[in-house]
Amino acid sequence: MKRVTGIGGIFVKYNDPQATKDWYSKHLGMKMDQYGTTFEWRDSDQPEKKGYTQWSAFETDSNYMEPSKAQFMINYRVENLEELAKLLHEEGVTILDEIETYEYGKFVHILDNEGIKIELWEPIDEIYETLVEGSTK
Repeated sequence: MKRVTGIGGIFVKYNDPQATKDWYSKHLGMKMDQYGTTFEWRDSDQPEKKGYTQWSAFETDSNYMEPSKAQFMINYRVENLEELAKLLHEEGVTILDEIETYEYGKFVHILDNEGIKIELWEPIDEIYETLVEGSTK
């Protein structure tokens, strides 16, 4: 069973998320929406299939990354979140919450060996593509 298949997102805390998004837009050419920016790419095993990676700026006082004290969180794409969560549980990995399902995929949060929160995402890229296209119009 494949575990992580790629990076689904990078989330970083900033003192002024909007100013940071503006800076990245101006200097690095990243098109921003209210959440940040989304990078589109192709799966090397299935080139006809699109994938997405999200970059988002959070407020410094956001509790989204808790209980981690880190100023960032990485979202990893996975293929079968339910099976992976069972396996991680058996391996003694700290699972912070129940799997949540949304129209664009399933999510669960875990802690790594140093207590940094990680988000695991089983995406439904076709739905996510529709949401991304809608947010940039």
